[in-house]
Order: sequence, then C-alpha cells, then structure tokens
Amino acid sequence: MTYFSLFLALSFVLVAVAISFKEDLNLERDLLAGTVRAFVQLMAIGYVLEFIFALEKWPYIVLMLSFMVLVAARNAEKRGKGIRNVFLVLLLAIGASELVTMGMMLGLRIIPFQPQYIIPISGMIIGNSMVASALTLNRIKAEVENRREEILVLLGLGATARQAAGSSLQASLKSSMIPTVDSMKTVGLVQLPGMMTGLIIGGTSPVEAVKYQVLVMFMLTAAVSLTSMVVGFFAYRKFFTDQHQLVI
Repeated sequence: MTYFSLFLALSFVLVAVAISFKEDLNLERDLLAGTVRAFVQLMAIGYVLEFIFALEKWPYIVLMLSFMVLVAARNAEKRGKGIRNVFLVLLLAIGASELVTMGMMLGLRIIPFQPQYIIPISGMIIGNSMVASALTLNRIKAEVENRREEILVLLGLGATARQAAGSSLQASLKSSMIPTVDSMKTVGLVQLPGMMTGLIIGGTSPVEAVKYQVLVMFMLTAAVSLTSMVVGFFAYRKFFTDQHQLVI
C-alpha cells in the first residue's frame, strides 16, 4: 500500500467529520486528533516492531509486552474513577491474563517463541483484556451504587462483604464476558474477524486462516474470563472496609 492510498483513506474520516458537523455533535476536533494520533502511533510501532523482529532477543519482547500492559491498565483506569488503587488491580489482572494465556500457548507449543508471533497475539490478548476490565469496573461500580440499600440490609443481617456484593459481582462478570460470547456465536456469519481477514489478504489459504482465527477466539475467551474474574474479585473489596462496612 502506498502513502498516497493512505492519504485517500482520509476520505473515510471526513465522512464521520461531516456527520458530526451536520448533527452538531462537536466531535470534529476529536476525530481529527484521533486520526493524527492513530497514524503517528501506528507508524511508530511499525518501525519499533521491525527493529524487535530483526533482533529476535527476548528482553526486547518482554519490554514491549510490559509497555503494552502498562498502557492498557492506564487506559482502563479511567473507568474506575473513585475506586482506591484501581490501577494496581488492573495491572495485576491484565498482566496475569497475558502471562497465563501466552504461557499456555508457548508451553503447549501452539506458537513458536518468535516476536512476530508473540507480540501481535499478545496485542489481541491485552487489548481485549483492557476492554473486559473496563467493562467490569464500570458495571461493578454501577451495581454497588444501585444495590446500596440491598447491600446494607444484607450487611445488617450479618452477611460478609463477599456475600452482600455477590449479586453485583456476578452481574459485572457476566456483563464483561457477554461481548466475547456473542462474538463467538456470530463469527463467520456476521463478521470475518481481523486476523482471518489479514491472513487472507496476505495470501494465506482461507482454511488455514480460519484455523488461526479459531485459536484466537478460544484464546481470547480465556483471557477475557480471567481478566474479568481478577478485576471483579479485587475491585468489589474497594467498596468495603476491613470490618465489612460499605464505604459509598
């Protein structure tokens, strides 16, 4: 793809800008800023990945993955405003999801220990874990606030914080996992996912591309589930004291 083709691709963004302007959404500046940032960030990461792929040394791979986890945790933190030490919870959850999922893939020899496999697939794991953690935080905060009276009654009857927040936690975990479950149900029928599409465009056999996509879907199911569970079980405690008293 030439740079001129990329320039022509700006016309797609202009469609969104025109709609925003016509409907008075005031998103024009954000759309243009997002476009510039996306271009700069993606081009920069392209050169960084070329450098890492050429070296094929594990310290650079670890450094890259650590940076990705850190940025993901910082971004998801925005959904947890008002929750104490939520960044550490997110860092633990996303990091654990990446470590366990990628560790299984390498340990079972599903993929080789090469940066061109590890980094792109880790990007999918970390990105989906970031979304799942943000959904979990957003939902559990809303659930605890909406069920405040119910939780207070349960605490008054002698329930522990875990017992009182059980329904809120369950709803939060379910909410964060539903998008992944729905995606699994419709993949191949409603959408052709990014990895599969990219492989086909790159000349890979559609059947071979499907195999990789199935691997990715199963992998992301585990990653999202693990992230949601870790975030949920640590985050709900932030709403209670050590004496099982509600603090909101």
